Amino acid sequence: MLGEIHATAWEVAYAPFFEPEFAASGVRSRRSRWHARINEGAGTILLAVLDGRPLALSAVLPSPTRPGAAEISSFYSHPDSWGSGVASALMTGTLHRVRDEGFTGVHLWTLRDTPQSRRFYTKCGFTESGAARVYDFGDGNPLDQVEYERVIPTPAEPPAFP
Repeated sequence: MLGEIHATAWEVAYAPFFEPEFAASGVRSRRSRWHARINEGAGTILLAVLDGRPLALSAVLPSPTRPGAAEISSFYSHPDSWGSGVASALMTGTLHRVRDEGFTGVHLWTLRDTPQSRRFYTKCGFTESGAARVYDFGDGNPLDQVEYERVIPTPAEPPAFP
């Protein structure tokens, strides 16, 4: 189920940036890679379910570059759920989990040329950090990514989550 959410969302949002053969390989890979990630036990994986159907996932781990912060390494919502509010609910849960685990901030990376994801992160209270990088998904054609960040309120502060 995690693999299907990831693969389908990635195919719609990211596959157009790649040659068809590489994109198809990427979709297949995303359907099967979650078993290994779960077995590694690195980070926290959350799943959002709507009407009994798993539709969105997030994966969070301690930031490798920012002490005291978490990094959302994966956040995918199945296209069937877009506009349903399930992704916003998952982000709220993810941010609560980040706060409960004692992190003071959270950041993530997304492709520069994905306006839908960028609007979503902004709606969820993230702002661009000003950092950018190029990321090679393995096809030798690096793509531009931008970083988004947000401060996590302490438990004494009222949460301002979406």
